[in-house]
Amino acid sequence: MPNDPDDPESDIPTIRLGGAQPRMGELPAAGFLPREPRSWDEVGLDEAQVEGIVLRYLAREGTAHGRAIAQEVALSAAMVKDLLDGLKTQKLLQHRGASATGDFIWELTDLGRHTAIESRKLTSYVGPTPVPFFQYVRAVAAQSISAVRSTADDLHRAFEDMTLGAGLIDALGPAISSGRALFLYGEPGNGKTSIAERVTRSFGDTIWVPITLLIDGHIVKLYDPATHNHRPDRQRTLSVLDRADRRWVRIDRPTVIAGGELTLDMLEIQRNPVSGVCEAPLQLKANCGTLVIDDFGRQRIDPLTLLNRWIFPLERRIDYLRLPDGRKIPAPFDPLLVFSTNIDPSTLVDEAFLRRIPYKIRVPDPTREEFGQLLIDTAHRMEVRLPPGSLSWLIEKHFRNRPMRFCHPRDLLQQVADHARYHQEEAVATPVAWDRAVANYFGATGR
Repeated sequence: MPNDPDDPESDIPTIRLGGAQPRMGELPAAGFLPREPRSWDEVGLDEAQVEGIVLRYLAREGTAHGRAIAQEVALSAAMVKDLLDGLKTQKLLQHRGASATGDFIWELTDLGRHTAIESRKLTSYVGPTPVPFFQYVRAVAAQSISAVRSTADDLHRAFEDMTLGAGLIDALGPAISSGRALFLYGEPGNGKTSIAERVTRSFGDTIWVPITLLIDGHIVKLYDPATHNHRPDRQRTLSVLDRADRRWVRIDRPTVIAGGELTLDMLEIQRNPVSGVCEAPLQLKANCGTLVIDDFGRQRIDPLTLLNRWIFPLERRIDYLRLPDGRKIPAPFDPLLVFSTNIDPSTLVDEAFLRRIPYKIRVPDPTREEFGQLLIDTAHRMEVRLPPGSLSWLIEKHFRNRPMRFCHPRDLLQQVADHARYHQEEAVATPVAWDRAVANYFGATGR
């Protein structure tokens, strides 16, 4: 496994991202760290592209110290000082005063305010300086899931909070380790989505992603707090010369889940017509992690149409994204793609498509032993007491002719716990409590 980025003693190699665009695969697969740029070549953008952000920021704030501006655009104070001095020379900025530490307070001139207004007609974006797309391509190559080989131990750690049969884990292991697409199928309630959500854990490390990208002149938001779990960087272990680039954030390897709401538009770069800022598509947010297509076959998109969208990316690991102006650009496609469905894959698509998804893993119903152990473990976790004979009563009376699902212990015990909480009494899974929970849960359908 790669060096643990959570370990402050870990020997973390660093990589500077400036210069000409490299070929994929030139960077090491582990230990990636984007360092704070010390020149515009390392930023990867022209100064004028950052000047626009500064002008729009001051148009919004009125005045700001130089260090506050540097914090906003996520560049070093020294680089931003030179940029501000240049804007003053162009008569776009002027000093409003100075702090006790000698840091100037800046504001727009009339010319600067006019320039900022014109700039906002194209985009209202204010925030960290975007990372050029070629630097992001390098980062994906350096952090690719294909460079991480999950072991049996990794898999058991990832699924330690789930009850899964040994045969299922053995089937999942090679599929996850391969980094290739897979189908998870079987009856509802057996944990297919939960399995898919835990797949990424088996890769066991964190990655760095840019907050925003610059793609052929378009500002694209990549970091999504609703999707990405931010892991603050321990910069105290780094020298001044090796500080992390603040245009990037460190996150857990992502798991992005799209269900029945998925449309083809969500797989393209979308531009907000008001702000002029674009949103990255789901597969870009999932790079170096897992992209789960949940409830596959129940989207508003025909399954064949959706799979057609993935044929080339699955085979070449390259996707072609449509920009808002209609152009298409190649982009790395590096998520593990997981299709989760209650429908037999062979009834959804033909053999030619299934060949491109090499792993098709059925998630079966639990055995009686697995069901019982899961119920005992869940009752302990939920603090529901199981009197002697409680488990046998539930199974013999209510599951003799009803299929068991992995979700049933949790859902039925929740009913017992809710009833006890309402009546302010101890939660005990008595026969009466089971009968009540089953009647409420399965209702008139009996299923």
